[in-house]
Amino acid sequence: MHRVIILDDVAQEGLDLLEAADGIEYEIHTGLKGDELRQALAEADGAVCRSGVKITAEAMEGNRRLKAIVRAGVGTDNIDKVAATRHGIVVMNTPAGNTLSTAEHTFALMLGLSRNIAAAHQSLQAGRWDRKQYMGTQLADKTLGIIGLGRIGQEVALRAVAFGMHVLGYDPFLSAATATKLGVDKVESVAEMLPQVDYLTVHTPLTPETKHLIGKREIELLKPGARLINAARGGIYDEAALVEGLQSGKLAGVALDVYESEPCKDSPLFAMPGVLCTPHLGASTEEAQTLVAVEAVQLLIRYLTTGEVRHAVNTAAVDPKTLRSMVGTLDVAYRLGRLLAQWHGAAAVSCQLQYRGEVATQNTQLLTASFCAGLLEQALDEDVNIVNSVLLMKERGIQLTEQRDTEPGEFSSSITASVTSEGEIWSATATLFGKKMPRLIRLGPYRLDAYLDGVLCIFKHQDVPGIIGKVGTVFGAHRINIAQMCVGREQSTPGGTAVGVLNFDAFPPQAAIDEVLKLPAIQTVHLVQLPPTGQLPAWLQGLA
Repeated sequence: MHRVIILDDVAQEGLDLLEAADGIEYEIHTGLKGDELRQALAEADGAVCRSGVKITAEAMEGNRRLKAIVRAGVGTDNIDKVAATRHGIVVMNTPAGNTLSTAEHTFALMLGLSRNIAAAHQSLQAGRWDRKQYMGTQLADKTLGIIGLGRIGQEVALRAVAFGMHVLGYDPFLSAATATKLGVDKVESVAEMLPQVDYLTVHTPLTPETKHLIGKREIELLKPGARLINAARGGIYDEAALVEGLQSGKLAGVALDVYESEPCKDSPLFAMPGVLCTPHLGASTEEAQTLVAVEAVQLLIRYLTTGEVRHAVNTAAVDPKTLRSMVGTLDVAYRLGRLLAQWHGAAAVSCQLQYRGEVATQNTQLLTASFCAGLLEQALDEDVNIVNSVLLMKERGIQLTEQRDTEPGEFSSSITASVTSEGEIWSATATLFGKKMPRLIRLGPYRLDAYLDGVLCIFKHQDVPGIIGKVGTVFGAHRINIAQMCVGREQSTPGGTAVGVLNFDAFPPQAAIDEVLKLPAIQTVHLVQLPPTGQLPAWLQGLA
């Protein structure tokens, strides 16, 4: 008999499924923490939670029984996935259940903001009849900018088109064909989008790259009177910059459902005109809660009774021994994905993986999935790993192909990844030195030998004397230490085009990058943030 514990309130429909399941008994224990939570988890085979309970490493310490935790919802920040992986506990979520509710709430915020609904209602409660004070604006014929076109972003786009809006979309992993199907005009950067929009909504995860994605500088790019909506993750908008934008009159309105710190009960935004705020209600519909509860229970029942793993966010549905034997090459593929996601900087149309030498004899489907996980990880509003990454690529209309050649080339094993971005191909080749040292050995046509970890600065330049010293002097003046450095030529003879790769101990300021770009021989500069040396993605940790 499998024992399941329910740690947060879930819809009755989910509990009914547990009640009817053969070979499963369940108990409901909400509000647990500390020793009580640890003891309860130690006595269960599976657990279902929402966002209320915090399942920390301490809560799982010494656990030898728990097999799976299912989050009835999308975000799994309240679960220590690294600790779960180390204990062999599968963590799953329900990424589709909240989609429609969150998309609808985004539109509710947009409509409420446009027609001053909350403020007008409050005026009636106060005994006033202020029709002229609450003149609104219609959505039809306005331009909506959507940053992030995953499941929720796409549903928002479909609704905006139905309202007669012109929709601009930025997503580095949305194909032109998918954009056309949605009725969205793709743009190549956020900066290109901002001056054109009347409304802006974001549907991305909160990562180091998206934190304060829209700040003071970005608000300055907007046309006067723009309105901003966020029902995704708090922190994507810089809330202090929103206050300044409203005070200056640059922004006509701001609607927020999520905040940098939650629960948020006190914010200068709450008292400002032109602001509509709700307490994280995006998924708070009866339908959404029923869907995620039913899906969560179904996932857990299938796993406990058949071993089926779906929507896992910390591990793969393969033999752990296989994963353990491939940790090094999986890490190489993952880091290649992270590198190309930041280096190519445009919408991917297709990706090709070429495996050469010994690595071609391994499970290349897993390696391709690991690459895709790295490529998509920072762009999607859901957890990505080698279980779901290939499917997510296909959902976004990105073609994926593999080539294998067991004959070794310059190295005994190498992985070449190429991303095609509507007419331009960005490629990189990497290998594994020893068991734990991923190395970048080719970047486009340039041969080199660079460490694939930490902060990388990739700069293309003319191969002329003194340029490396000048670049180093600029970063030195900004107190940025260079840990490693390498240079690669396109051809063997000097004087042509070359590429340099610097590994930094810290992320450089924009002022330093601007100075480097002013050097006569410098053509382009890209910064890439990779995991530190030895740090594996959560779904591989504990296997090394």
